[in-house]
Amino acid sequence: MIRAALSLSPARMKEAARGRGLLMLLLLGLCLAGVAEIGRGLYVPAKAAVAQVLLERAFERSLTAHEPLKPWPWADMTPLARLSVPRLGVSRVILDSGSGQALAFGPTLLPSAAAIGERGTAVIAAHRDTHFRFLHDLHTGDIVTLQTRLGLNRRYRVTGTSVVRWDRYAAPDAMMGERLDLVTCFPFDAIQRGPWRYVVHTEVVAAHQDGA
Repeated sequence: MIRAALSLSPARMKEAARGRGLLMLLLLGLCLAGVAEIGRGLYVPAKAAVAQVLLERAFERSLTAHEPLKPWPWADMTPLARLSVPRLGVSRVILDSGSGQALAFGPTLLPSAAAIGERGTAVIAAHRDTHFRFLHDLHTGDIVTLQTRLGLNRRYRVTGTSVVRWDRYAAPDAMMGERLDLVTCFPFDAIQRGPWRYVVHTEVVAAHQDGA
C-alpha cells in the first residue's frame, strides 16, 4: 500500500489534495450553517424576552397616563393590557395590533373579535414557542386576569381547550356572554407552521374598574 502511494504521479497527488480541500470546504460550510441556525433559534426567544421588558415599562406609563404609549419610537403598536396567570406565575403584556409583525414582540388582541370588557369573545393570539408556550400548562378552573391601560380589570376562569383548523375556528358570539379565548399554533413542539390552532376557552367571573 505504501508503494502504491509512493508511485502516485504528481497529477494524481494534486487531484487527491484538491479533493481533500473541497471536502474541508464542505465541512466548514456545514459547520457555519449549523452555527447560523443555532443563532437564529436563540435570536427569536431573546427578541421576545427583551421586547416584553420594554413593553412592561410602556404599559406602566400607560396606566398612569390612561392613554396609548409606544414602547419604542418606531413601534407601530402600543401596550393594551397585562395578562396574568397567578398559578403559573406568568405575566404577558398584550398589544393592540393583530399584525404578524406585532406577534414577534408579544401577544396581540385580534381586532376582528370583541374588545376586552364587551359582550362577546375577545381573542388574544401569540406564538407557541415564546409568549404562549405556557398555554399547554393551563388547566380547567385556572384563573386568568386582564388589566387594561384604562384601569379595567377582568378575571376569567378556564372552561376547557380545543384544537381546531385555523379556517374552522369561530369565536362564540355575544349571546354566550363575556369570554376570552387564547390562541396559538399547534402542536407545541412542531418546527413548521401548520393549519392547527390550540385554543384555551375562558369565561369572565368578576369585573371591576379601579376607582369605581
